[in-house]
Order: sequence, then structure tokens, then C-alpha cells
Amino acid sequence: MKKDITELYCCVEDFCRAVDDNFANRFLSNGKKPTRVPEIAHSEILTIILLYHKSPCKNFKAFYLCYLQLFYRSEFSKLPSYHRFIALKPRVLWYLALLLQWFCEQAKMTGTSYIDTSTIAVCHKKRISRNKVFNHLAEISKSTYGWFFGFKLHLVINEIGEIQALTLTKGNVDDRKPLPTLTKRLTGLLFGDKGYIKKELFEKLFDRGLKLVTKVKKGMKNALISLKEKILLRKRSIIETVFDSLKNKFEIEHTRHREC
Repeated sequence: MKKDITELYCCVEDFCRAVDDNFANRFLSNGKKPTRVPEIAHSEILTIILLYHKSPCKNFKAFYLCYLQLFYRSEFSKLPSYHRFIALKPRVLWYLALLLQWFCEQAKMTGTSYIDTSTIAVCHKKRISRNKVFNHLAEISKSTYGWFFGFKLHLVINEIGEIQALTLTKGNVDDRKPLPTLTKRLTGLLFGDKGYIKKELFEKLFDRGLKLVTKVKKGMKNALISLKEKILLRKRSIIETVFDSLKNKFEIEHTRHREC
């Protein structure tokens, strides 16, 4: 366990240094100087956030106050209070976004990809009118499971489950809108559901070497696809296992009763 966290910290530390070296002169300054310089480094904050998702804890407060203090106190000798750490977390959002992008770029380009969208609700639908947490950001929309208030997670994976691209949009955004941007590095076959059917979109992707394969809607003519494509299309449910892992294991979606 101690060896794992040391390796994780070394990787995160190297990544943070690379980001600082390449982007230090590109940030726009707001002219303000920090009044309190934290003793804990950005790489340590990132390591703690990543370590939380590997822990058995189901909420971050219990992880920080109990699990981290009990097992890793010697590794993080300058841990701030819980409330101070929560205030520091937004400072590493930029690093987390770049780290996520880097991991997506490491996914293998196998020539076979799957795309789908899943809803990320921010509150129960009965509390939509009172929600203030994501005011002016989240939107009301309807999925196959009914109405929701929140966002959409658009995901592209290969046939072995590696995430190749992802993006987060408002809940009322058409599933087809972010598809060209998400698949700009892909070639070969892309499998999706009926919601991605659009002649102009198919032609645009096909012209750059990416064939979009979907089932047909009622009343449409059957498209000629090979036996291999039919078999791979039936395996499209693999992307649902990725969504299930993100939502249940990593808990990217929760609708606790918060209104402020």
C-alpha cells in the first residue's frame, strides 16, 4: 500500500512539473497576490484526490478525516484541516483536466470505437425549481428514463473499454453536436445508437475515414453492413459497463438534497 502511494505521488509530481514548465507563462494574471500560501503542494492535493477513488470510502469527508489520517498521516505531514483542503481543491482543477486529457490520449487507437451519452442529474426532478448549485449551467431535458436536470456525459471508448474522448455538456444539448469534435482523432468504425442517425453527419465522418454504424429506425431502409459490423454493433453494451463503473464506483453522479 505504501509503495503504491509513493509511485502515484511520483507520477503526479512529474506531471505537475511538466504542466508548470509548459504553461507557467501562458496563464493570465488577475493582478492579485495570494494572502495565504498553502503548505501542502498541488501534487499532494492531486494525489489525495486520486487516492480517494482507490479507497473503500464512499464520501470524501469520511475519507479525509478517518481513512487518510489513520493510514497516511506520515506521508502527508502538513495536512490542512478538512475545510481548508476543500477550499484548496479548486486550485488543482486545471491539473485534473489536463491529466484526464492525457489519459484519454494514451488509449489505443484500434479502429473500433463506441460512442454513447449518459445523463448526470444534479438533483431529483421534484427539486428542479429550487436547485441553486448549478444555476445557469445545468438544463432541463428528457432521456429514455424521463425528465432530469443536469448535464450529459458524452463518452467514446475502444472495444477494450479504454476511454478515448469525453466531454460534458448541458442536458439539453443534442447528442450529435459534440460528436465531430470527440472523434477528430479516430478512424475506422464508430458504433452508436439510433440517436446519432443523421445523413450529413455520416457523410462528414465518412469523408475523413470514420464510418458511423447504427441500427435503423422504423420506416428507414436497411443499410448494408458487413457481418463483422453486425457482430461489433451487438457489443455496443460494453460502453454501458463503463458508465456503470463511473456512476457507481466513482460516484460521478449523486443527487443529495442541496439547495444552496
